[in-house]
Amino acid sequence: MRQAKGQPVESSTTAAKAKAEAERLAEEIESLGKRLQKVRSAIGVMIFGQEQVIDQTLITLLAGGHALLVGVPGLAKTRLAETLGKVFGLRERRIQCTPDLMPADILGSEVLEEGLDGRRSFRFIPGPIFTQVLMADEINRASPRTQSALLQAMQERRVTVAGQAHDLPAPFHVLATQNPLEQEGTYPLPEAQLDRFLMQIDVTYPDYEAEREMLLMTTGPSEQLAEQVFNAEELLVAQKLVRRVPVGDQLLDAILDTVRRGRPEVSELPEVRGHVAWGPGPRAGQALMLAVRARALLEGRLAPSLDDLIALAPPILRHRMALNFAARADGVLLEDIIERLMEPYR
Repeated sequence: MRQAKGQPVESSTTAAKAKAEAERLAEEIESLGKRLQKVRSAIGVMIFGQEQVIDQTLITLLAGGHALLVGVPGLAKTRLAETLGKVFGLRERRIQCTPDLMPADILGSEVLEEGLDGRRSFRFIPGPIFTQVLMADEINRASPRTQSALLQAMQERRVTVAGQAHDLPAPFHVLATQNPLEQEGTYPLPEAQLDRFLMQIDVTYPDYEAEREMLLMTTGPSEQLAEQVFNAEELLVAQKLVRRVPVGDQLLDAILDTVRRGRPEVSELPEVRGHVAWGPGPRAGQALMLAVRARALLEGRLAPSLDDLIALAPPILRHRMALNFAARADGVLLEDIIERLMEPYR
């Protein structure tokens, strides 16, 4: 092979390697995108009329995060979490959060045992959190003390009991359901814990046709079951692939500007300065970076776009911002503020 005039051998070799790597990445994204369509179909057998909720939950798993499902009882939030565990081949456990639930009921505890030689020692008994998908049903019915037991697990993927750290299985995801706060017997989640959820996914009522199909399919003599499409190892590979999806400078700047303009201390928007009590932190930008990549991968695209940012900003920002009393007095909604942040990219 003859070297081109004025072109170093090293640069041509580096370019060839970069091209080969880009081609391999494109092939992996295309292959995974096709498999994820099978995942969508497998979940759709069990969940009716919630396509957006399904997609946002899948994006959360691909990004390696946790999801907070908010909606009134009876909208298949728990069923969705169970179905995801089956489709992805993950170990799934469920805890029902109640006011008398204690941290040890989730994390586990140490018990004193006496051996055959008469010596006594402590043995750790793992709690239900030692699983791959933890379904925390009605999380806002648990006391703040019990809610805080999940903080370390959600961030560090490990728990500390009696001074000893215990690693959690990989992958590890928390799918928590929450009833609207205006219902009786609920405790609002602290801001630190809300920030650890990648998305707050609002689950609404299905439309007429979807609810009609649901009635027919779930009240007959037999019911279809979800089939496994992935396994835990393949999900971990997909999560690593998400981080390799390239993000252009234009989208990177848009994510950074969106997060910063949502902070009343530095925002140039009068709506934000006058109506927002506190805005999204750096973890919001990290969540957007991962989520836009995951959405592109879910749809089989090689790179995310501004449309992904517009679609994912509401579920990622709505629980990372809070309105002040002036906003409530003026009838301003948080959705209006997020819509204002997205205006430059529409």
